[in-house]
Amino acid sequence: MAQRCLCVLALAAMLLLVFATVSRSMGLRSDEHQRESRIPAEFSKEELVAMKEALKGAIQIPTVTFSYEKANTTALVEFGKYIYKVFPTVLSTSFIQHEVVEEYSHLFTIKGSDPSLQPYLLMAHFDVVPAPEEGWEVPPFSGLEREGAIYGRGTLDDKNSVMALLQALELLLIKKYIPRRSFFISLGHDEESSGTGAQKVSALLQSRGVQLAFVVDEGGFILDDFIPDFKKPIALIGVSEKGSMNLLLQVNMSSGHSSAPPKETSIGILAAAVSRLEQTPMPIIFGSGTLVTVLRQMADEFPFPVDKILSNPRLFEPLITRFMEKNPLTNAMIRTTTALTIFEAGIKVNVIPSVAKAAVNFRIHSGQTVQEVLELTKNIVADNRVQFHVMTAFDPLPISPYDDKALGYQLLRQTIQSVFPEVNITIPGTCLGNTDSRFFTDLTTGIYRFNPYYLQPEDLKRVSSSPPRIDGNWPLFYKDGDNWVIGEKLVESVPLGANPSSSCLWERAYPLDPVSSTYKMGRLLSTL
Repeated sequence: MAQRCLCVLALAAMLLLVFATVSRSMGLRSDEHQRESRIPAEFSKEELVAMKEALKGAIQIPTVTFSYEKANTTALVEFGKYIYKVFPTVLSTSFIQHEVVEEYSHLFTIKGSDPSLQPYLLMAHFDVVPAPEEGWEVPPFSGLEREGAIYGRGTLDDKNSVMALLQALELLLIKKYIPRRSFFISLGHDEESSGTGAQKVSALLQSRGVQLAFVVDEGGFILDDFIPDFKKPIALIGVSEKGSMNLLLQVNMSSGHSSAPPKETSIGILAAAVSRLEQTPMPIIFGSGTLVTVLRQMADEFPFPVDKILSNPRLFEPLITRFMEKNPLTNAMIRTTTALTIFEAGIKVNVIPSVAKAAVNFRIHSGQTVQEVLELTKNIVADNRVQFHVMTAFDPLPISPYDDKALGYQLLRQTIQSVFPEVNITIPGTCLGNTDSRFFTDLTTGIYRFNPYYLQPEDLKRVSSSPPRIDGNWPLFYKDGDNWVIGEKLVESVPLGANPSSSCLWERAYPLDPVSSTYKMGRLLSTL
């Protein structure tokens, strides 16, 4: 896998380098001069080592978000000082403005030479979820390099992107380059909880009248070997995100002793309710979103008769959806998913509890709204003894354009095909998880999500089968005013489209490969 996976660090940097469309401050005098002035096709050994050590250092700072209101703020401050230390050129360049937003997030404004060009935004986040050391092959914040990989919390989600963006910018500045198009880099400090840093960055840019050409954040991957008997890798660019609703179901009944139980208890009533939810999936939604486009795009890659079926998805909708329902991943593409995540009731084996609570997480399909899913849920449960409390919710994001005129999508597509020549299939998709980019819909219609990383089925199994534990005697739910909230941020098994490290016990990033990724980067830059 290490042979095929190009370095996440260098490839994320590649995106920045392509988007920057750099030129010398004196202008381009000729095509020959332009080719010569580009970043060299190879990094030096010293540069490669420096990049790798910078990532290790970032991993060793435990910037943990524990809950919506609790984080390792000391580490967040330390990380801010660390980027000053590692990227001195970025922080001292006259045409770059650096601001700390919401105490810990960072916003970089890089002014280009052509103010007539609309700026764009590159995003990443440096907070990570908790990482109990139990179950890790190496200490989670060691940044240990072993067998060609760097281990630690944040190597995939999402310090790799943070360091890559700043490293690319540092290298460009050292080479005396100035971008034509202005751009921003936003580094969030609490993406794993509330995303207040990104929200404040968005509000700040809006207050300054900024409108963005496009946004690029974490999200999609290169999918490898996910389709049986189909060996070609597929690059998935997220052009939308599912909505989300965390719903608390509660039943209040009289308590009692187990020696004389009533006919129905709070646990029994609630168990029946959540069982109905689990046994009654949300309706299939086939026509909206990007699915039909993707099926038609993929049709020519398959032999007869599959090609004919995929070329006519609406005609063969019953057959296609029946097949997609069988796999949890593809099932999530055609409906709102229902996941029962928490059940809380009882304090003693011989006491019948008066209250039972359960949490249900819905990932809402682009063809539905929060309100529609809530009403369907109430109809499925069909029991007025069950109370419903919406803890958090937001509707699906709009679908960003992905046609030939969509600047952000086409730049990403071309970059992927240049860096990964073996990947000749790029498709638009919907991220099943959520990112900070959802807070920027008022600044642009083009929001795209992509991680330059190969994802294979066994990687997904590692994600879903090894969730970390959160220990301690804290309440699962509590009431804050009129709202029910979760007592701690619960770590979920995140499906494809969200970053995998939110729920895996280990993360690793592959080291720089100067033969492949840097050569391709230089080759691509010479054509800009």
